[in-house]
Amino acid sequence: MRVIVTGGAGFLGSHLCDALLERGDSVVCVDDLSTGRRDNLRHLADHPAFRFVEHDVTQGLYVPGPVDAVAHLASPASPPDYLQRPLQTPAAGSHGTEHALRLARRHGARFLLASTSEVYGSPSVHPQPEEYWGHVNPIGPRSVHDEAKRFAEALTMAHARSLDTNAGIVRIFDTYGPRMSAHDGRVVTNFITQALDGVPLTVYGGTQTRSFCYVDDLVRGLVAMLDSTETGPVNLGNPQERTVLELAELIRGLTGSRSPLHHRPVPQDDPPRHRPVIDRAARTLGWSPTVGLEEGLRRTLAWFAGRPEKPRDVALASIER
Repeated sequence: MRVIVTGGAGFLGSHLCDALLERGDSVVCVDDLSTGRRDNLRHLADHPAFRFVEHDVTQGLYVPGPVDAVAHLASPASPPDYLQRPLQTPAAGSHGTEHALRLARRHGARFLLASTSEVYGSPSVHPQPEEYWGHVNPIGPRSVHDEAKRFAEALTMAHARSLDTNAGIVRIFDTYGPRMSAHDGRVVTNFITQALDGVPLTVYGGTQTRSFCYVDDLVRGLVAMLDSTETGPVNLGNPQERTVLELAELIRGLTGSRSPLHHRPVPQDDPPRHRPVIDRAARTLGWSPTVGLEEGLRRTLAWFAGRPEKPRDVALASIER
């Protein structure tokens, strides 16, 4: 296939580009580099089936030549990124999604929307099945991201129902792995960089839970959804639930760090519990995660410890054992 990946220079998008190219597809990556990074794509610069286009999808989306699928991942994803872009983030979910859907419709292509578990907000149902409508504060600071994704889902379903667009929606739960930005403000990267730097680990709250999915598992789900005709929405995530405090202790143990824990209040509207029900993904896509949290963290820590801008005082051997 020839696949258009919006947001393809980001953490998830770049891994999706890799997976598609590895199986023989050609890829056009479209990214305005507002949160994506060229470094994530540097290894693809000379790949004959890869093309990078620096462009803001909220301004339109035209790609010459055939298009077999459009994977729409363009959006700030981490809280610091979308809180610093309170106007651009809703635009990506509205105008960006509309332009990506129109591109897919013009070519009769498969459309994939990368939505998020944040559409469930602070859930009153636990764990969260796709049938749950969510509990989101529509005027809180996080709403620029949460409501943007909820609107993107509504727009995608409107196109599927009214225009017969071959569209599918996935709701992505917390994902981690190599190529995450060290300063994206997410809990995994915060703890890893702080542990490697030997500074206190900042724990906001601590009792809230998350379900962490390794990036390779998540990308397998995205590819399976692209290849299917399933509309969804479909939860993609690892149902192994951990508290934030348990994650901090695990990362300290894996790195051998003696960094103390620095407790801070929970940010406004931070969800107290997130855990996916993935029965639909197993049934419709034959998908389930295979990489456990400890193994995934070892791989991620090895990547971070090997970055030239990071201190090397944590021996790789202690991480890769």
